Amino acid sequence: MRLVSLASGSDGNSTYIGSEKTHILVDAGISNKKIETRLNELGLCGSDISGIFLTHEHSDHIAGLEVFVRKNKIPVFASRGTLRYLEERDKYYSIVDYFHTVESKKNISLGDLNIKAFDIDHDANEPFGYRVECGNKKIAVATDLGRYTMDIVNNLSDLDALLIEANHDIRMLETGPYPYELKRRILSNKGHLSNENSGKLICEILNDKIKKIFLGHLSDKNNLPELALESVRFEIFSHDREYNPKDFDIEVAKRDALSEICYV
Repeated sequence: MRLVSLASGSDGNSTYIGSEKTHILVDAGISNKKIETRLNELGLCGSDISGIFLTHEHSDHIAGLEVFVRKNKIPVFASRGTLRYLEERDKYYSIVDYFHTVESKKNISLGDLNIKAFDIDHDANEPFGYRVECGNKKIAVATDLGRYTMDIVNNLSDLDALLIEANHDIRMLETGPYPYELKRRILSNKGHLSNENSGKLICEILNDKIKKIFLGHLSDKNNLPELALESVRFEIFSHDREYNPKDFDIEVAKRDALSEICYV
């Protein structure tokens, strides 16, 4: 299996997960042109994608969806709440026939991949994270988390690789340029995961076989890549378990470019 971030940040998010036979995207929050260009860099094209799994309906997760699906005729999988939002907007009228409802904790099989959605806390219509398995290999994507719960920890257990949110540094957010109401939203249980809480969540799910951890969805105003890395590594170093941050390959997913390719 491969895990690659096509883009990850406040301006747009899209993640590729695939085996030799089956290829999917989690979110399509960048332009169709960028999606195609970055798939080409992986030796793929849009028509190779078996399905797009949407985490939720915010624009940084669906910006390229309509054009990409219309051109490539690809099924779109998402929660009832997410699809209802899209169906009520004229822009997506041309692709509603490709919509498929996903239920939390139910498996969907595409080729040799099994994909399971799980509930996350965010100010959206029924948002999801996704866990993808192929044989005994397991990868997950979880961003836009206001908080993490034991259910999320359980769904992120026993992974080989993951992309996890490290959205903001709390001090940068508190002293930054955002208006008070937006700051309060981001810090709420329906907002985004801070660097520190991302590190705490990672500590809960570390295991000996994890090959890669991508830190994703970094704020361009309230975070820095080196700060996110330092904070997460500090949490691992400080945790009671006998793991050392140097034992794990942790990388910040690029805001507007292909990440390193993770093979599991």
